[in-house]
Amino acid sequence: MPIELKMPALSPTMEEGTLARWLVKEGDTVSSGDLIAEIETDKATMEFEAVDEGVITQLLVAEGTDGVKVGTVIAVIKGDDDDASAVPKAATPAEAQAPTPPPAVTPAPAPAPAAIAAKSSSDRIIASPLAKRIAANSGINLTGMTGTGPNGRIVKADVEALSGEGRSPVALPAVDPGLRREAPITAAAPVDTDIPHEVVKLSNMRKTIARRLTESKQTVPHIYLTVDVRLDALLKLRGELNASLEARGVKLSVNDMLIKALGLALIQVPKCNVSFAGDNMLQYSRADISVAVSVPTGLITPIVTDAANKSLSKISTEIGELAARAKEGKLQPHEYQGGTASISNMGMMGIKQFEAVINPPQAMIMAIGAGEKRPYIVDDALAIATVMSATGSFDHRAIDGADGAMLMKVFKELVEKPLGLVA
Repeated sequence: MPIELKMPALSPTMEEGTLARWLVKEGDTVSSGDLIAEIETDKATMEFEAVDEGVITQLLVAEGTDGVKVGTVIAVIKGDDDDASAVPKAATPAEAQAPTPPPAVTPAPAPAPAAIAAKSSSDRIIASPLAKRIAANSGINLTGMTGTGPNGRIVKADVEALSGEGRSPVALPAVDPGLRREAPITAAAPVDTDIPHEVVKLSNMRKTIARRLTESKQTVPHIYLTVDVRLDALLKLRGELNASLEARGVKLSVNDMLIKALGLALIQVPKCNVSFAGDNMLQYSRADISVAVSVPTGLITPIVTDAANKSLSKISTEIGELAARAKEGKLQPHEYQGGTASISNMGMMGIKQFEAVINPPQAMIMAIGAGEKRPYIVDDALAIATVMSATGSFDHRAIDGADGAMLMKVFKELVEKPLGLVA
């Protein structure tokens, strides 16, 4: 029988993607682990590996096709008893993008990628070559293990989580479908204008940003709290640290230090390190900070895990690497999905103060404004100080105003007395 290669779900929330580029052609022989295509999701362009061995007999979806639904057959590999009549016909771009007609009865939800068994009909373990190598070196038996990759494929992160080298991802709740029914997201009306213009097609990332931010403002009651924070001591400490770290090629930014401060503040005020989940609330014991990074196609939020317990130099190095790969569209899902809170810094663009939109299911985001010279009372006397405004946006369903205010107070204290960031 021919083996069908289907559009994979490269993240738990992925419903469709763009088949950006084929890395094989019809007639090529592929083995397990070979790269066969590049697929653009809502956040990144990712490589799709072959799971089975054989000869590519048909590429059913053309390069550049948008809106290919997860589960759509995109290629066929020849099997031992392959019959040409059994091979599916090629999907046209219209068919690939066409939405599935609504069923008469609401179907049961499809299992998440991690819930799919990681074995084929021949009981062969499905894992990437790298995952197999790490497992062999660590003495881990992959038999019966379920992977988080496409079709249950075991990937590097799964094995590292078992070996203790990696961290298990933070499980976040799906948005309650009932919330969407109560607060439907309406599509924007078409614009009819005679003003000279060009039509720019939205990228998958921009579509996702539009949907999620609309959903957030419609379903999450935001409360905003602002504090002015004096930066002089932090800037002085940063200069001293950078002088000592120069030989190691590390240069701390103010943002690196603010990420650490937010991580520590969330641990000290755990009532703000939460997610609202309907009748329940998730209380996190680790502060994973999502950092807003602007990329050519929109905005993405790579995550610094366990920010409270990482050194400033480690945070700086990680952010540099994550931001670089984010701009290349090469982040892996576990590097931008999850997080317990976010930080967005527009100070470098001269923005004095702003209010950021919460990224559900997180319950808070910190908006950082520009540090600037301002008249300031220092030791009961008027002086000039470097001051920034920081605004916390909080999900009022999960975080009371008093708790949000306490987080802002602790954050301010950590920044104004920054030795606590290196203790």
